[in-house]
Amino acid sequence: MNRCGLLTLKSEPVPLRSIEVELEVRDHVATVVSTLLYKNKEDQPLEAAFIFPLPGDAAVCHFSAEIGKTRIVAEVKEKQEAHEQYDDAMSSGQQAFLLEESDQSPDIFSLNVGSLPPGESASIRLEYVIELAVQADDGLRFCLPAVLNPRYQPEGSEGSSVQVTSVPASLVPYTLSFSARVFSPRRVSKVESNCSLDLIQYLNTEQTQATVKLAAGHKFDRDVELLIYYKDAHQPSAVVEAGQASAQPGTLMGDPVVMLSLYPEFPQAVMSSVASCGEFVFVIDRSGSMGSAMHDSNRRETRIGSARDTLLLLLKSLPMGCYFNIYSFGSRYQYIFPESVEYSEQTMEEALKKVEEMDADLGGTEILEPLKHIYSQPCIPSQPRQLFVFTDGEVGNTKEILDLVKENSGSHRCFSFGIGEGASSALINGLAKEGGGHAQFIIGSDRMQPKVMQSLQFALQPAVKDISVTWNLPKGLSVTVLSPPITSIFQGQRSLIYAQLMGQSPEAAAEGCVIVKYSLADHPTQNQLRFSPKPAGDTGLTVHRLSARTLIRSLEMKERERRQQQDEGVKRKVVELSVQSGVSSSFTAFIAVNKGDNKAIQGPLLHRKVPTARIHCGSMMAVQCYTGQALGRSPLSLSAHTRVPIRTGKRALLFRSTTDYLESNVVEEDMLKEPHRDPLLQLVFLQKASGCWLLKPALAAALGKTSEELENPKPSVVNEEVWATILALIWLHGFKSDVRDEWELLAMKAVSWVCAQKAPCVTACVEAGNALLGCKVQKDSLGI
Repeated sequence: MNRCGLLTLKSEPVPLRSIEVELEVRDHVATVVSTLLYKNKEDQPLEAAFIFPLPGDAAVCHFSAEIGKTRIVAEVKEKQEAHEQYDDAMSSGQQAFLLEESDQSPDIFSLNVGSLPPGESASIRLEYVIELAVQADDGLRFCLPAVLNPRYQPEGSEGSSVQVTSVPASLVPYTLSFSARVFSPRRVSKVESNCSLDLIQYLNTEQTQATVKLAAGHKFDRDVELLIYYKDAHQPSAVVEAGQASAQPGTLMGDPVVMLSLYPEFPQAVMSSVASCGEFVFVIDRSGSMGSAMHDSNRRETRIGSARDTLLLLLKSLPMGCYFNIYSFGSRYQYIFPESVEYSEQTMEEALKKVEEMDADLGGTEILEPLKHIYSQPCIPSQPRQLFVFTDGEVGNTKEILDLVKENSGSHRCFSFGIGEGASSALINGLAKEGGGHAQFIIGSDRMQPKVMQSLQFALQPAVKDISVTWNLPKGLSVTVLSPPITSIFQGQRSLIYAQLMGQSPEAAAEGCVIVKYSLADHPTQNQLRFSPKPAGDTGLTVHRLSARTLIRSLEMKERERRQQQDEGVKRKVVELSVQSGVSSSFTAFIAVNKGDNKAIQGPLLHRKVPTARIHCGSMMAVQCYTGQALGRSPLSLSAHTRVPIRTGKRALLFRSTTDYLESNVVEEDMLKEPHRDPLLQLVFLQKASGCWLLKPALAAALGKTSEELENPKPSVVNEEVWATILALIWLHGFKSDVRDEWELLAMKAVSWVCAQKAPCVTACVEAGNALLGCKVQKDSLGI
């Protein structure tokens, strides 16, 4: 058997033996502690390199190591200084540990375990804090990226690609254990996961505390996703955390910090209206990996096939009068129209024909160039631009992409969708955050369509304008807001604000108030939250670290904007804040050196790279990996490999390495075949852009009837289009109520069309339609 990705020429076991993850959730934030156990079973001192993923918005705040009975706690230092200290320790035979963030993507870290003596074990402890995203069904989502897919690095981009050694999940030579403890002021309703869990254990009678564990035998074939549900999760809240006693007052770590969770509620009268304008630009990943199966349980449904079906629903749900276009990308990009066109029956049909031809055949994952082309197009007056980005890929130039989106954030909103296991959370969440939109992840058994249609509903909400936040605090207190200004608000979606409270500590009874004002469909609206500015008891420094992370990310982006100006001031601020708060940044690293008894470790130093799990992808080709001469210290600074041409049945492609080939994952001719379109999509396909259906044999077939059966019961005074449209609506309500989210918008369009016809005998049509289809749908529930 060929063992892919082994690190030693003699197939010795790699040094990482186990990973233990402990998650502690308090309300909407979480602390994650990962313990990695290494053992050197070789007869020489060992340097191990391990590249692993973390959530892109995580704040790494602690790094320590235990060797025997000695515990070393790492310090945060400027990155170059940390590298030099690590190299000095290695050259003198001392044990050293280095943890750093990738220069290209904030969700990739590398860990170097240096000069581990023969037979010795080392336990590495890594801690980070993170905000938990609220999902459409009010669940709080935590994702542990247990896998790291090879990253695609576009030609000519700065910096080398993150070099990842990956093996099939069944060959990963280390184990994972995962447990979670949940603490909430509200009852914990349930905890769900895409992986097998042991039964939830409640720790008190109020069920506000609970614990759950990952079942034994996790195979590293997927990310570990946890969904936590609270009762009344949408209640606004404020957490005030005391500063660090040892820190200087007036500094971020020395003063109290408040975290506000706001849930604006829009007036129902405004929310019942749907925007009939907008420029909708859909950007679809057509790289080779999109030919992979959506789910292991259904190998026939591919990611690109699901994307095609989703585009069908999107195109049918768009309102008349809007504009749209569709881009697709891989190693190159394509568009259907040279510029966005007005939505009509003709343009919709033309787009659908092109969508039907889309396949996973464009090579790699280069998303930057199509985004540049989209932003170069002038915006259409009175048509707010809404960008929808679909990708299953991981790229090496995440920061460059996010900088571009932020640079254009004033002219559009960006909604992003991560498809499949291992999609980069930094890229997906970053696109939505910088573009003022909403991010969704489609993993496990999730269906793409309902999540995408929910985002379209967000995009069709009236645009919120003139957002302002006002603070009213007790006398003697002032506030410095640490979060970027709020640029978008959606109904039912949380907005987080971090702020530093400075001045005299208030009385316990004192109260502060935050007022959020905005204009919604030309209606001035405001929401407010009252809170006590006095810090709670000892709650740790989670909120401080999250606020430091928020400020660091903002400063890093500002530094990249000014990089050509050779302005080192912002970089100095990032380093200072990172060192002060103990939170990682792109300009700092965690460094720990065990000086011990100052005895040098004897013998030549071996270098080993620890593989991560590779998700089973669509391509069934087995690739044998080889190891050559020991590589340099930092896995993030390796030069690109020699290009190797790999020829497929249709074309020859160039890849920098076998890693690039695995990412591109070219789908061969005998790859998965698409299933026949289900009845819902058959019906949707027949709807016209105006919202109506035509009384034709294809509609009869979709409804499971003959043409005669459909035509005979029609009231004589009703025209064929009205009758056909009412039948389609009855069928949707009667047979597809469980997937209402997928067809709700196109049904609303159909209802508007029927009402505009002012047709007679609508009640009689509904009664006849129910009798024909065997349904009991009330006229009022149809909305006509």
